[in-house]
Amino acid sequence: MDTRTGLPVVGMVGGGQLARMTHQAAISLGQSLRVLSEKPDDSAALVAADVPIGTHTDLAALREFAKGCDAVTFDHEHVPTEHIEALEAEGVKIFPGSKALVFAQDKGMMRERLASLGAPVPRWARVATGEEIETFAGGSWPVVAKATRGGYDGRGVWMVGSREAADDLVSTGISLIVEEKVPLRRELAALVARSPFGQVAAYPVVETVQRDGICVEVIAPAPDLSDERALEAQQLAIDLATSLGVVGLLAVELFETDAGIVVNELAMRPHNSGHWTIEGARTSQFEQHLRAVLDYPMGSTALAAPFVVMANVLGGEPGGISIDERLHHLFATDPGARVHLYGKQVRPGRKIGHVTVLGDDLLQVRARAVRAAKWLQEGV
Repeated sequence: MDTRTGLPVVGMVGGGQLARMTHQAAISLGQSLRVLSEKPDDSAALVAADVPIGTHTDLAALREFAKGCDAVTFDHEHVPTEHIEALEAEGVKIFPGSKALVFAQDKGMMRERLASLGAPVPRWARVATGEEIETFAGGSWPVVAKATRGGYDGRGVWMVGSREAADDLVSTGISLIVEEKVPLRRELAALVARSPFGQVAAYPVVETVQRDGICVEVIAPAPDLSDERALEAQQLAIDLATSLGVVGLLAVELFETDAGIVVNELAMRPHNSGHWTIEGARTSQFEQHLRAVLDYPMGSTALAAPFVVMANVLGGEPGGISIDERLHHLFATDPGARVHLYGKQVRPGRKIGHVTVLGDDLLQVRARAVRAAKWLQEGV
């Protein structure tokens, strides 16, 4: 408890952009988020006041960080499960807890648990040899291979098109699962929050647009999605959050096919598919996550406009006019575009920020968001 304010202290492990934006949301709740950051120039470390330096793989650093925190949460899923279990055994309140988070950390365990719950999942298998991958493929290449732990933004995912490629991948020693290549129409995401009390709040289902394994756009609500399909996706996310015991945000990444929806991935933290909520919803995903881990009543998830589009700003090639000049030009040409930059060093293809645009004409809103993100990336 913060003795100055009488308010609880939330600690977030990880100093990336998710912690940075969670810190911004914490301010309106009277808090300053405590952040465990690996480096003093990490995204969140540049804005938060209470930033111990340490790594998420160091149990001693985690123990020290948790002292004085009323609740501990995460901006990524990479904290070793055994460390979380050790802290829980010592009485630290961690949300989501180890028994839930493991299903976002380990894709094999996730697939097993989802199948046991009757959730729609692709055909899949654990594999350890090229022969097992070939048997799974059954002559229908390619198949999708995934590292069971550690992958994100297209990393740790491979399209395997032959036995030779399968042998090469297995030779790396990475623990793998394989899945069928789903004939998807598009990708969707259903975002819900759940409190320890069991209250849930569901956001409108969104469409996510991927390029090279990276989300480049999010459209809220997902256009041309039937009410029945949207309710199905929201109910699925609520059921999974409840069954898995998630506290905080749960993002369920979905494939939409002609036959229905299929679960792709789970994330138990604020998620890229929910960045649009900062301006586009009555309660942002970041505030909602804090409300959940503090067991506060959930906020409204209603849209602030008929359509909201978020476009990620990726790092471009060096050169051109400065990012400050680009902001000047963007705000002059589109004052309604809302920009969030993460304070990260620019590298080609790296997420360095996002742009959100709201309005009542989807085509115009989307075009403005994409144009703004492209301008900030390229300066052209």
